[in-house]
Amino acid sequence: MARIEAVSPAAGRVLSGGWRVDLPAAIAVACVMVVVQAASGFPTLHNSGGDNDSLMRLVQIRDWLAGQGWSDLMQYRMGPGGGFLMHWSRIVDLPVAAIMVAVGTLTGSMATGEAIAAVLWPAVLFAVAMWLLLSIARRQYGDEAFLPMLVVGGITLNFMGIFTPRALDHHNLQLVLLLAVIALLLVRSSWSAFVAGLCAATMLAVGLETLPYVAVAGTVAALAFLVLGGAAASFSAGYGLGFAGAALVLLLATVPASSWWIAACDAYSAGLTGVAIVAGAGLAAVALTTASRSLPVRLAGLAILAAITVAAAVTLTPACLADPYAGLDPELRAFWLDSVVEAQPLWRILERQPKLAPQNYATVLIALVLLVLEMRRRLAFGPVVMFAFLLSAFAVSVWQVRGSTFSLTLATVPLAGWIALWRARAAAREAGAVLRMALTWVLSLSMAWGAAAHGIADVMDGGRQKAMEATARKTDCYADADYAILASQPRTTVLAISNLGSSILANTDHRTLAGPYHRNVAGNLAALRAFMGTPEEARAIVEAQRVGLVAFCPGNGESGSLAGLADSGLMAELTRGEVPQWLEPVAGSEDQALRLYRVR
Repeated sequence: MARIEAVSPAAGRVLSGGWRVDLPAAIAVACVMVVVQAASGFPTLHNSGGDNDSLMRLVQIRDWLAGQGWSDLMQYRMGPGGGFLMHWSRIVDLPVAAIMVAVGTLTGSMATGEAIAAVLWPAVLFAVAMWLLLSIARRQYGDEAFLPMLVVGGITLNFMGIFTPRALDHHNLQLVLLLAVIALLLVRSSWSAFVAGLCAATMLAVGLETLPYVAVAGTVAALAFLVLGGAAASFSAGYGLGFAGAALVLLLATVPASSWWIAACDAYSAGLTGVAIVAGAGLAAVALTTASRSLPVRLAGLAILAAITVAAAVTLTPACLADPYAGLDPELRAFWLDSVVEAQPLWRILERQPKLAPQNYATVLIALVLLVLEMRRRLAFGPVVMFAFLLSAFAVSVWQVRGSTFSLTLATVPLAGWIALWRARAAAREAGAVLRMALTWVLSLSMAWGAAAHGIADVMDGGRQKAMEATARKTDCYADADYAILASQPRTTVLAISNLGSSILANTDHRTLAGPYHRNVAGNLAALRAFMGTPEEARAIVEAQRVGLVAFCPGNGESGSLAGLADSGLMAELTRGEVPQWLEPVAGSEDQALRLYRVR
């Protein structure tokens, strides 16, 4: 594998001059994506495809616009009794709701406002992500990296599916904020570091799954000061002040005082804010007071700061030192979390669904190798920063495959430089360069790796798995139309699998017991025990929870899983067509993907 290297003296033009080309190009790519979606009828606007979080985000925004308080994050229509407290931030709700209200006011239709927001918000984030990737690639590898990044970056962002219409989940915003942090750190000025600190704090407040990247950003700022001393003092101090200040403002603006000291590490809190202030303000203090001192003095100052920060974390956020799911009920872990594909580690993916591994990890490993080779040639700030962020993203994806959203995106930067190198050599007519250039294009596309892996799997099993997946997509009950009959029924509590919880809330006025959220412990346990228990045990739970309807989706994977785990359970009996006497079919639903039964 050839060593990657800078291929143009134009490298470094990023946020000053290159944006005049990069930004229009990014917007153009985003528009192409929207046009392609429009040509197919915007399918994701009518079928969630299992994206429960985006539907729940939509429900949360609707509830807020309907009068639920800014600080009230309860989800009252899911779980038993009065619902449960969601751990999401309002930060994402605000821009989406603003688009919905603005368009709804102009058109006189909130439904139109909702549809426009569902298309516009992901498209805007896509354009910003694409612009930031182009900016980073130019800074690292020069103008020659523009076209490779435009193609590889655009395809990768689109392939991941987090920017499709109605993708209202927070992961796309977090990715954009991470790219902004990296782009701003690479500029290495005091103002860019200050804004990077703002973005890092916002990223953390949106969702704590970005904590590893926030830690890397802070480490980069600290090590820059350690190595460069006074030359990087304003840079490091700027980052620390931006991070600490934004952390405090976001706590006051987005978290109700009643939730400040909740002992959990799945939501932004006063404890995390305290740690952020200690780390950020402490970094600024060390940088400004020891800027003219020797390396040992700077090292001692940062070591003391690190010790104080760790002590603050242990004292203020002890829950964050354990597995985020450490408190999850063992029954839910065994029969629910362990079946969620995106939450699985790499070794389970290799064991259960090996065809998913190449598309999620191959290009990332290539990119890591490229960065190592580049650092061997020149140990510069840019390659080191990219390697640190990409390595952390890769580690997260090994723990949970959902982390590949970040690692695949970051991998496009060295991959774009790799392609640019071979394009330059092919233009110089080096022997064999054209073939190698073509190979780098193919190897840099995660979509190509995924297509190859799925193709091999289809050949090996005679296409049976592909046919089964195609059938499941038609009967998995993720289409909005599947809920028409349920929506027409009198309002009640619905017993359904967790996969359908968000769809029920988004498409009907009913409440539901289960939903794929780890804080909904009581509701998920009740639904799990009802479906896996005998019909008599299920009836007792139904009566205790005042359930009026049972929704059964035989084509959904969760239904098949529960039926297989408990042969004598209610789910297994419904799958066999054996309906207990205390249930009666709802007229018109017998031949639908979502079958409904009324509790007698």
